Amino acid sequence: MALMALVFCGVGLPAAAIGLIRDPDIEHALKELARPVITAAGLSPSQIKILVVNDQKLNAFVVDTQHILLHSGLILTVKTAEELQAVLAHEVAHIANGHISRRIANLNTASVAARFGLLMALAVGAASGSAEAGAAVALGTASSASRVFLSHTRAEEASADQSALRYLATSGIDPTAMSDVLDYFRGQEVLSETRQDPYVRSHPLTRDRIRAVEGYAAAYAGRAQEHPQAQYWFLRAQGKLSAFLRKPGWTLQRVKSPKTDVDLMRLAVALHSAGQHEKGMAAMNQLIAARPGDPYYLELKGQLQLEGREFAAAASTYGAAANAAPGDPLILAGYGRALVATGQMGSAVGVLERARARDPADPRMLRDLAVAYAKTGNNGMASIVTAERYAVLGNLKTAAIHAKRAEALLPRGSPGWIRAQDVLSAAKSAGIKIKEG
Repeated sequence: MALMALVFCGVGLPAAAIGLIRDPDIEHALKELARPVITAAGLSPSQIKILVVNDQKLNAFVVDTQHILLHSGLILTVKTAEELQAVLAHEVAHIANGHISRRIANLNTASVAARFGLLMALAVGAASGSAEAGAAVALGTASSASRVFLSHTRAEEASADQSALRYLATSGIDPTAMSDVLDYFRGQEVLSETRQDPYVRSHPLTRDRIRAVEGYAAAYAGRAQEHPQAQYWFLRAQGKLSAFLRKPGWTLQRVKSPKTDVDLMRLAVALHSAGQHEKGMAAMNQLIAARPGDPYYLELKGQLQLEGREFAAAASTYGAAANAAPGDPLILAGYGRALVATGQMGSAVGVLERARARDPADPRMLRDLAVAYAKTGNNGMASIVTAERYAVLGNLKTAAIHAKRAEALLPRGSPGWIRAQDVLSAAKSAGIKIKEG
């Protein structure tokens, strides 16, 4: 689905499948929440993406210096923007303090797509408790390897706690929110490992650590300010996630009389998911009338139209969303998907290439781009894009097969041919045998 593409396990899997949830509205909301703490850490908000893992367990982690992953269960469990910002501040501290850099040094020779896919598959494997989350071919992702990759030492945790509390205080965010978050995990360290939330396994939690956080938070007391916009974006991200992950009836019981735009959004999604497409679109139109020009609500309307097989209308709505947010790769990807559905393959290639330039690690976009290239007769580019999609999925063996096909079809030295060499090089570095000739 355009809103929540479940990747790394394939497209079209049931919502219970472990994967990434890619949605422009949710990712924008999380970026707004993370912006003040990233800035306080001396980092660039434009360089760090916040992604969501479709898993009800509570966890958050970093896989490299550019991506923070949050479990959907964590987002749905915390009660305030400040609590979620405390989690984000802690993960930002791991990046700023260099705790993750040394763990990815051995992947520096891989292509961008392959490296991202392997890191993410490894992380998702650890997050889900699964040892076969897509990177087994290249990394041998036994659960022990995943745990070593993600786990932090007690010294790193103490350092990240101190830095995170400083970022929160500098940003005027109540630092006691971090104590509130740790309360969710209090007592879990005495449980058997199989019963613990993965956060406790990757972030050592002790009574001493909790007491230290409480002491630091008390020292920073009095600096908190009101941040109504942060709470708005928190409720919007949480509401959209809830509307798509929970059963429609659960949501409909809670938004019978919508009072806010977030309520209207949840109502539209729930009605659509319950098979009441026309009523869902009526709520969607009411929502857009309340917030005209909002690119993320326009994107949602385009998705619902696309799923309702209103292809031409979806392309028009997505076009408006792309005009309102021309730099958002997920909106561009949805626009390209709608153009493919209407048969406008030439236009779709242009739009999807713009999306790929901004986010080359979106498997669903890569699938649509490969289809568009194939439909226009450019089988060489269809092959290299397919190779990159499999690399992002962590399947370098299949990626190499398509890269070899692209190598044979594309002019030697062309950009696509060079990209094929990158994928083949990453596969060879992972120990995969490449058939020559």
